[in-house]
Amino acid sequence: MNPTMIGFSTLLWREVSRFLKVWAQTLGAPVVTTLLFLAVFVLALGDAKREVDGTPYVAFLGAGLAMMAIAQNAFANTSSSLAIARMQGNLVDLLMAPLPPAVFLGGLVGGAVVRGMAVGAVAIAAISPFAGFTWADVPLLLLAAFFAAAMMGLLGVLAGLWAEKIDQLAAVTNFVITPLAFLSGTFYSIHRLPDGVRHIAYVDPLFWMMDAFRAGLTGHADGRPWLGLMALAVVTGGLWVVTLRLVKSGWRLRA
Repeated sequence: MNPTMIGFSTLLWREVSRFLKVWAQTLGAPVVTTLLFLAVFVLALGDAKREVDGTPYVAFLGAGLAMMAIAQNAFANTSSSLAIARMQGNLVDLLMAPLPPAVFLGGLVGGAVVRGMAVGAVAIAAISPFAGFTWADVPLLLLAAFFAAAMMGLLGVLAGLWAEKIDQLAAVTNFVITPLAFLSGTFYSIHRLPDGVRHIAYVDPLFWMMDAFRAGLTGHADGRPWLGLMALAVVTGGLWVVTLRLVKSGWRLRA
């Protein structure tokens, strides 16, 4: 096997094994949280037969919650991996390996994609008995999940490089990722937002991933899902270029 591929597969397996060793926390806990959100919102509305533009609200909400779990866990995988390695001083073990920067970054992001899509698959399996998803467009669904996990994994790398304390990492999650996730239409159709806020939601990358994923799983879309998916792919590509340049420069990687 090509030495580069050996390095990539080894780093990828390291990232995957990190979250599999604590599967109850990394796979089980997000699914429990997703089911709790589903139960609370459905019970709060008091009508399990409620619909959003003809789509059962349980399916509408379930698709949004599954995508939110994908995004949050992909971000957490790379951000925690880098931040903890830097803070504990063992990042040098990775930097000493003869890995090209693109392979180093690809292994990290690959682990985020695997974790995000694994959490998404488990979440969908858990929600399906209650939601009755129609699986309207499986290719769109898979592409949305992949690009969402890749984009959030790259953002996690940037956050992990920037953060010097766990508090800073939590601040990124609390003040950037979570607000964008709630603005993306996870729990509601963005058509219900006031005009000014709705226009902001339309340029939220998390809305693009949410809308494409929900369209693939239920057939419901608030925007143009394939156009949003293409925009998501462009943003992901741009983040890859920026993050790769930072990794090549050694920004925050070397003391």
